[in-house]
Amino acid sequence: MNAAPVFDVIVCGSLHLDIVVHAKALPRLDETAVGSAWEQVCGGKGGNQAVQAARNGAKTAMIGRIGKDGFGETLLNNLNAVGIDSRMVRTDAVSGSGMSVAIVQNDGNYGAVFVSGSNLDIDPKTLAQSWRELGGAKALVLQNEVPHAVNVAVAKAAHEAGAMVIFNAAPARPLLQDLSAEVDVLVVNRVEAEMISGLKVVDRAMAVGSLAALGAEQRAVIITLGGNGLVLKEKSRPAIEIEALAVKVTSTHGAGDCFVGVLAASLARGMNLEEACRLANEKAAAFVSGK
Repeated sequence: MNAAPVFDVIVCGSLHLDIVVHAKALPRLDETAVGSAWEQVCGGKGGNQAVQAARNGAKTAMIGRIGKDGFGETLLNNLNAVGIDSRMVRTDAVSGSGMSVAIVQNDGNYGAVFVSGSNLDIDPKTLAQSWRELGGAKALVLQNEVPHAVNVAVAKAAHEAGAMVIFNAAPARPLLQDLSAEVDVLVVNRVEAEMISGLKVVDRAMAVGSLAALGAEQRAVIITLGGNGLVLKEKSRPAIEIEALAVKVTSTHGAGDCFVGVLAASLARGMNLEEACRLANEKAAAFVSGK
């Protein structure tokens, strides 16, 4: 019998320092656009999701990698500031910390480019031991900003310990069988749903139509659609459609990570999938409105 897990949520994934630039619109090819402001934000999908899980009441730990640089120090301090256990965030003496540059338009939409840096150097062979040293968790959260082999290794370790594996397949890349077999809850947006299913996904009706191709008979699937709300399906149960909340959007940057972090925290404390999705939907709406 496995011992009771020490944590509610363990996140294994990316840590990036984001440089966010605000401008009227994204520049066109060869255009030099004038911005109105910039800020430095701790990010990476893994880091963002861990912070949101912790802020929503989950006892949270992070597995990841940073560079031996100022960006890495800032990222580590940010995790520690919200009470995340960062013992398994290793420092890489060779590769620099991951970072990204995002341009946010006046309407809140954005485009971004990220450089993975040390996130690509997480050693899959160490992850089962990292999971055991932390003492495990009720839920593991994964994303696609670290190598595929990293996700597979830690998902196997988590499953063997009886944890729920939540996989946010972002950014989009093919979902290979060795990882697919370990996923209990798949979270995708419309772009990721299209890439994995091979079907066009624009609205909730199309999202429902893609569920089978996303493996909804073998696991829970959640498709987020921004202003069109979301669709969820739990194995043999009927699909459920949830409306987006009407809010004034300040920025959509990080909204998906907010949703996933709240979802993980909610599932870890015993909410059912629909309850967790509705709460995560509400929190994400508040997040994009700047509240």
